Amino acid sequence: MSETLSWPSILTSLLESSPLSVAEATWAMEQVVRGEATPAQLAALLIALRAKGETVDEVVGFRDAVLEHAVSLDVDSMALDIVGTGGDRFGTVNISSTASIIAAAAGTPVIKHGNRAASSSSGSSDVFAALGVDLTLSPERVAEVFRRTNIAFVFAAMFHPGFRNAVAVRRELGVPTVFNYLGPLCNPARPEASAVGVAQLDRVPLVVGVFQSRGATALVFRGDDGLDELTTTGHSHIWEVSRGSVLEHDLDPRELDLPRASIDQLLGRNAEYNANVVRAVLGGQRGPIRDIVLLNAAAGLIAYDLAREPDLVRTAILDRFRGALERAAEAVDSGAATAKLEEWARETRRVV
Repeated sequence: MSETLSWPSILTSLLESSPLSVAEATWAMEQVVRGEATPAQLAALLIALRAKGETVDEVVGFRDAVLEHAVSLDVDSMALDIVGTGGDRFGTVNISSTASIIAAAAGTPVIKHGNRAASSSSGSSDVFAALGVDLTLSPERVAEVFRRTNIAFVFAAMFHPGFRNAVAVRRELGVPTVFNYLGPLCNPARPEASAVGVAQLDRVPLVVGVFQSRGATALVFRGDDGLDELTTTGHSHIWEVSRGSVLEHDLDPRELDLPRASIDQLLGRNAEYNANVVRAVLGGQRGPIRDIVLLNAAAGLIAYDLAREPDLVRTAILDRFRGALERAAEAVDSGAATAKLEEWARETRRVV
């Protein structure tokens, strides 16, 4: 493939608004993750793609290359990832991170893929570290922790070493690129179920299309306020992907007896502050943050249930949300969520 493809051919296609094939996109991203692309070539690729508009085939090719060069994580059970693309610029507390702990406490195996801050004031890795979770584990230990506790964190910076080749260019460009929503599609554990929030509306078809092309199960969603979460400030739009098909839903949290919140009530600060918020929510503190966290945990439970039983797609989504919300609330109010966090943090620090 490398004999027939080159940066001039790739960039010329993009400048002519011609989409790349999966093979061409795979080649380009392989150059990046191997460290063989120069900063100028990478910057040209990212900006030309953004100007043209990425296609599903291009993102599939990028994803394939990233996963091919990722550090592998071998697990022998189904799992769920709850993750957001970031980029909504609101600086909320760590909603999907807290929801992940609750989902695990409710009995769903969770392997969360994350990194440092993209739209929150602190990223998932920052807040988990502040909660006492050791993020420096080897892949073997991550897999062992998952087997013992039903939850694990895959730190993108460690499992995708090739990503570091793009850090400086992305920082200097200062605009969203394909990397902003590629991360949530590249969990090295390749979980069977995903609940993915997407901040930018025009990126939703790409994320949905990648899951659809894989025949994967996912709930992809976006708050009408622009949050890369299911929101409680208004309506959210949901794309339910299962067995290659997509169903669209509009969700009003008031139909689930969740009161409307304002964005100001959901804002976070630094990692230590956000970690204290996580502890408070897991400890049963009520209010707007609990509501939005439970809603997103419920989305994860629904996605996992759908991966196990695809025929659940025939059940009204509001009914599924009601049941999942009850399970998530029970995991918190019973003390199971706090216990899960403590067990997980303790296991990651266990000397072996």
